[in-house]
Amino acid sequence: MKEIKLGSRSIGPGHPPFIIAEMSGNHNQSLERALEIVDEAAKSGAHALKIQTYKADTMTLDMDHGEFKIEDQESLWKGKSLYKLYQEAYTPWEWHEPIFERARKWGMIPFSTPFDETAVDFLETLDVPMYKIASFENNHIPLIKKVAATGKPLIISTGMATVEELTDAVHAARSAGCKDLVLLKCTSTYPASPENTNIMTIPHMRDLFQCQVGLSDHTMGIGVAVASIALGATVIEKHFTLRRADGGVDSAFSMEPLEMKALVEESERAWLSLGKVSYGPTKSEQKSTIFRRSIYITKNVKSGDILTPENIKVIRPGNGLAPKYYEEVLGKKVIKDIQAGTPLNWEMLER
Repeated sequence: MKEIKLGSRSIGPGHPPFIIAEMSGNHNQSLERALEIVDEAAKSGAHALKIQTYKADTMTLDMDHGEFKIEDQESLWKGKSLYKLYQEAYTPWEWHEPIFERARKWGMIPFSTPFDETAVDFLETLDVPMYKIASFENNHIPLIKKVAATGKPLIISTGMATVEELTDAVHAARSAGCKDLVLLKCTSTYPASPENTNIMTIPHMRDLFQCQVGLSDHTMGIGVAVASIALGATVIEKHFTLRRADGGVDSAFSMEPLEMKALVEESERAWLSLGKVSYGPTKSEQKSTIFRRSIYITKNVKSGDILTPENIKVIRPGNGLAPKYYEEVLGKKVIKDIQAGTPLNWEMLER
């Protein structure tokens, strides 16, 4: 897969997983808290900091009934109108620049998810290096084309999308100028359960659309994300907060700093472990081969004696004949005196 260059950092199978900390609405309408989230994400080792760019008026209508109200009793946001939810969660546009500047000072890559065309125009004035299309917008073909036309790397979350819908999204992105595309497997439930995450889709999606793939993960913990690395994920996105106990629209399924630190470390370990198809001792294992088993003389024998289970054994270390020759050497005659504790070799035996 083609590498994606973002300044001094590269994204691709030949590089450690690219970890994105998603702030979303966890700033709880405090710029001070938002900047603290940036600081803690950086200290945790996250490579990128992502926010969301929209206004309630560009997302929905200010209505509090029918389909404009969340009635699902299992939803984290039950009882709220869509408009009020987006008012609570949105990141004020005047905060974008200080948030991005703080991230850059830490060496992180700051970017955003725009939810309409005006958000793209605004983000272009801030010179964001890449974009993300949210799962709920992956059928918004005009928006995808608008973002793709910037020529910048594009990440698309795939939650809820059928293969046909993803094909439309990928075609729209590429036809509008996107050359660097990443698709993130995503389950759009909050939180998501591991058994409903289906990360086996990741390699299938990579082969189907011939692009880099990853995971936008709403499960708790790091197990699912780390497992996705073994399936070819090059990008992992997780919602991030200072403390879940502080509350906030997305806090219930967001990672805390120590969890993010563990994700960064363990996902890189998973990536390092992939290596290549390899059999036989590695270079670092060579010195351990001495501790394998082999055939040894276990009682003193004289020239002309016959080897029996009473005077040879398969034991450690590994300086003698391989254990596979044990039955072959039983009954053979030795041609010289041999002391107990001597590794057996063919030169000791009558031919």
